[in-house]
Amino acid sequence: MQQAILIVDLEATCWENQIAPSGSRQSVHEMEIIELGCVVATCAGVILESRSFLVRPQINPILSPFCQQLTSIKQMMVDQAPVFAEVVPEVDAWLRSWPDLRLWASWGNYDRRHIAAQSAREDCMPTFMRLPHLNLKSLWKMTTGERKHNGLGAALKFHALTFEGQPHRGIDDARNMARLLPQMDWSLAIMARTDGVEK
Repeated sequence: MQQAILIVDLEATCWENQIAPSGSRQSVHEMEIIELGCVVATCAGVILESRSFLVRPQINPILSPFCQQLTSIKQMMVDQAPVFAEVVPEVDAWLRSWPDLRLWASWGNYDRRHIAAQSAREDCMPTFMRLPHLNLKSLWKMTTGERKHNGLGAALKFHALTFEGQPHRGIDDARNMARLLPQMDWSLAIMARTDGVEK
């Protein structure tokens, strides 16, 4: 079996016009993760396992109507979810079934930066953050030469694929990223790796 990689896509609290309740522009320092969509897949795009971890926000526990509409994650769903510090051990426990994982990936660097910021704020970091990170958007751009239209939806369309599931839902975004893995030139992967590993 090919080497498996972990794909992670998060959803976070957000507001219309990108203005947080504090009045400041939303950023990873105020936004909170409300879902970690996790997929273990081969480079050939075969999904071996997937799981959605919902997270209850604490700074701004009430989801904005904009956030609920964008992500399809409803208030009742996060109200019943554990907080980030409780979800991290759940993710770690789930990934113990995959001890040979050597890499984790996301579409761009935003997810890595957000997880790092919230982990630092709450002093609780998922174990996968210690693995090297692969920027799938960078790898896809290097593979195709496409520069302008490089969002996940545009990348799928480039390969005549339609999005499966709900856009802006972590687990569905991660599954759709897995569908793009066979289109990647993996000889370029080292160039798309994030320098350094989160400590």
